[in-house]
Parts: sequence; structure tokens; C-alpha cells
Amino acid sequence: MGVLKRFEQRLEGLVNGTFAKVFKSEVQPVEIAGALQRECDNNATIWNRDRTVVPNDFIVELSTPDHERLSPYSGQLGDELSGMVRDYAKQQRYTFMGPIKVHLEKADDLDTGLYRVRSRTLASSTSQDHPGQAAAAARTAAPRGGHVGPPPMPTSPPPGGAAPASRTAAPGAGPQPYAQTRRWIEINGTRHQISRPTLVLGRSTDADVRIDDPGVSRRHCEIRVGTPPTIQDLGSTNGIVVDGQHTTRANLRDGSRIVVGSTTIVYRQAEG
Repeated sequence: MGVLKRFEQRLEGLVNGTFAKVFKSEVQPVEIAGALQRECDNNATIWNRDRTVVPNDFIVELSTPDHERLSPYSGQLGDELSGMVRDYAKQQRYTFMGPIKVHLEKADDLDTGLYRVRSRTLASSTSQDHPGQAAAAARTAAPRGGHVGPPPMPTSPPPGGAAPASRTAAPGAGPQPYAQTRRWIEINGTRHQISRPTLVLGRSTDADVRIDDPGVSRRHCEIRVGTPPTIQDLGSTNGIVVDGQHTTRANLRDGSRIVVGSTTIVYRQAEG
């Protein structure tokens, strides 16, 4: 069962169904939960081969009407959303610099049904690894059904100027590290990092990258990291088009254009 589905089931049992009533507002908790997952993916920073750091402090900005409906439950909802982020990070093997916190705030410039997510990587005061803090934020309001924003700002390196991923071997440390290939996809201006061997795209909340497009199947296709990287149709209704060719499987190169439903996805990769 996916992390978002478990989150929905936990929410249904809270406060004797009160949540189910109050959350008939325009912004649904599962939408916020999905946006927090994407915020982690979009702002993931590779420190080394075994550690990928994601934000741990999230601010969800809501319109005045939505905030008034949800604010009486903000503490409990924040705890549930924090738990969902923790579960998702465990699934994706992400790590945090400090405790996870999710805050709800009112934004006067947002209309009902719109929300905005901002995130930061805040180091715990007891952390011995990398004291201080780094920040990354996505600031675009999104309509119900999906959070859309610009490519994320890179997370800052720790004090002292060290790069997130070490590229220089210390004397006597053995062979030089390989140059790491960064991979990501771009959908409507939003960048989604590929930080695991497979990435499922589809309309379902269980998909790794959710695409809000009626022409997209719940689990439409899957990108697989390899030499070369490939994309595989997962038995979708409308199929996939890669670089202008209808196909069920194709190799990908930097700049490959993938069309699913009416959505265009650009695959990107770069060394370093």
C-alpha cells in the first residue's frame, strides 16, 4: 500500500470522523500530502553515495477560507503530515538534518482551493554532522488537483563551503570517486529528480510522480535507470510517444521528449 493511501486511512479515523467533514473544503489533505512528497523529491540533495538530504521544515500556505476550516485541527494535521513525510523518506531512503515539522499559514493573496508549499532544510541544534541551515523553496500557487511550481532552488552547502557530494579523495583513501550522473524530468516547468532505480508516472496518488491528466492511466509508464536509461509502458490505455514515435519501450537520452495523454515530459541528465 502506498504512503499516501495509508495517510488517507489514518486521517479517516481521527476525531470520530470530524476530519472527513471539515476536509470537504477545496484543499484536501491528500493534495497537501502529495505536494510535500514532491517537495522532498524536487529539493533532494546528494551529500554522498549513501546520503540524500531532503527538507524537514514545511510551510503550507492556504487561502483565508481554507485556513479557517483547517486551523482548528492544524496541530493534529501537522503531526499526520509529518508522519507521512517520515514514511515517504524511509521508503525513498532520504535523510533529514533535523526534526520534521509541517505548519499551516494563511496567505491573503490566495483564493479558495489554491495553496503554496515552502520548505527549508533546518539542522537540529544537536546535530553533529552539519551545523547551521540550508534553504530551498517552491513558491507557486496551485489549483486543486496538483501543486505546480518552478524548478526548485538548490539547497545550499554546509558552512565551510563543502559541496553536497564529495568529489576529492583524501590521500590514501583509495580510488577516485566516479562522476555521478544526475537525472531528472521536467513537467510543465517543474523538475522531478530521479534518485532511485525506477520512477513510476501516472494519475494515481501511489505513482512516484503524479500527473493530473485524464488521458494518463493510474500507473502509466516507468523510467528505469540503466545504461542506457529506458522508459517502459505499463499497459496504459493511451500508450506513450517518445521523440515522436509511438512505442511500448524506448531508450532515453538527454532531451528526450515523452508524451503521455496531453502532457509532455522532458528527460534530462548531466554529469557531475
